Amino acid sequence: MNELPVVVVGAGPIGLAAAAELRERGLTPLVFERGASAGAAVSQWNHVRVFSRWGELIAPAARRLLESTGWTAPRADSYPTGRDWAVDYLVPLAKALGEDVVRVGVEVIGVSRRGRDRVVDAGRESEPFTVRVRHTDGHEERVLARAIIDASGTWGGTNPLGGDGLPALGETAAAHAISYRVPDLDDEQVRARYAGAHTVIAGSGHSALTAIIALADLAEQAPGTRITWVLRRGEVGNTFGGGDADQLPARGALGQRAKQALDQGLLQVVTGFRTAAVEPGDDRRVTLVSEAGARIEDVDQVVTLTGFRPQLEWLSEIRLGLDPVLQAPVRLAPLIDPNVHSCGTVYPHGVTELAHPEPGFYLAGMKSYGRAPTFLALTGYEQVRSIAAELAGDHESATRVELTLPDTGVCGGAGVFDGPDTTEATNAGGGCCGGGGGSAAPQLITLGTAANSCN
Repeated sequence: MNELPVVVVGAGPIGLAAAAELRERGLTPLVFERGASAGAAVSQWNHVRVFSRWGELIAPAARRLLESTGWTAPRADSYPTGRDWAVDYLVPLAKALGEDVVRVGVEVIGVSRRGRDRVVDAGRESEPFTVRVRHTDGHEERVLARAIIDASGTWGGTNPLGGDGLPALGETAAAHAISYRVPDLDDEQVRARYAGAHTVIAGSGHSALTAIIALADLAEQAPGTRITWVLRRGEVGNTFGGGDADQLPARGALGQRAKQALDQGLLQVVTGFRTAAVEPGDDRRVTLVSEAGARIEDVDQVVTLTGFRPQLEWLSEIRLGLDPVLQAPVRLAPLIDPNVHSCGTVYPHGVTELAHPEPGFYLAGMKSYGRAPTFLALTGYEQVRSIAAELAGDHESATRVELTLPDTGVCGGAGVFDGPDTTEATNAGGGCCGGGGGSAAPQLITLGTAANSCN
């Protein structure tokens, strides 16, 4: 089995970093990407500028591989757009790895053990994985693998507008008025849809703040443009982030710019609004109705930025150990649960926290976080370094997790709540950032939510 490749699902930032780590350790990576090129998902938000610097977006093993080809890294302190990240880093990295390693236009549609379904115990661990793939021409084949790293992300699993996790009544029928991405207002056709229109932005993460800034700029230029920002939580609280206290300056500035738009009266905020229904109105407009019966009427466009969820259907024959709340690995979930951590404070983690009952199978990158909203590329790079070390038999290196992440500058206890800000009570009672009894705790690191939920 050791002669077989390690299959990596997804040629995004984390998947390609995994391939570089595996190759550096003498293992054979094989990357399957269903898109037409490396970084296909990143390219779909190519107009969004990330708040991590270039120096924080290049994986160490990937840098070493690229520099061996004569590649010159972008300026470390500059901030790329999604397009820059894909064109200047991911595509060259895929080329450096080679077409025999990174295979695009190939979708993984199922994973199992050879000759064993999910139920069978006998001989399971001695059999390789079987990876069922489908090519763009419809042809299917089966590939054997010694291990699998699923770094396919969550970009294809957007959360719905409905406040209960299901699409709101009428949400599907109102698809013409609802988008689940930050609008690209540099596109004239897209811009025309929002100029002079009433847009509702749903969501409280950095993607929502990015959309607020873009649409607020449009409102200053296009008369009649209205913005309503709806929050499920009971008040705005620390939604704007840590500002000057954020150790990622661009992340802190993002929240400050969004707050400035609010202070200038460029948008209206509606809190405690959990959407239950989308009702049709005149001229293809819609009305949003909350669980409590509140109504937001005459809405032309809805930008739904309520997060992502992992797609697990094609892993039905793999024995996964997932937390019932977050759908993240059970050892990792308590460290990233937004019901506990508003600031994204977690302990360093690697192969130990990412392991599943199925030996040799790992979720990495954004997908490893399940429905948790906080993730940085640096986290994923360290995850795959640890996994590659374990697969290479270097157990000491695999368990020596080395990661320091920038503080968000925010601590407010539980991050999923409807009531007033509970910062003081949380810190006094030993919440996610408080002392809580004075017992010594392991050194903490912090993660911040990305504007695109994956950087």
